[in-house]
Amino acid sequence: MTKTLASAVLGLSLLASSAAFAGERVVTLSVENMYCSACPVTVKSSLEAVPGVAKAIVSYADKTAVVTFDDAKTNLPALISATTNAGYPSALKS
Repeated sequence: MTKTLASAVLGLSLLASSAAFAGERVVTLSVENMYCSACPVTVKSSLEAVPGVAKAIVSYADKTAVVTFDDAKTNLPALISATTNAGYPSALKS
């Protein structure tokens, strides 16, 4: 019984600690190939389809996408892949 209880406590603490390291992240992507005012709609849709993305704000004028996401559920390469697969290659804006 003690071993089972200790295992349960250890398991719960590991889950809690991994959640503690996860967090909301905001990145700005530089997006290529946006040539018309309809392009940002496609870019936004592709980003919001990625699990873990909470919000995407795409600017045609600036050729950027500001993406808010849960870094426990997705990452930068997945965001870049989503826009690239939609026909709009992107990279982290420095």
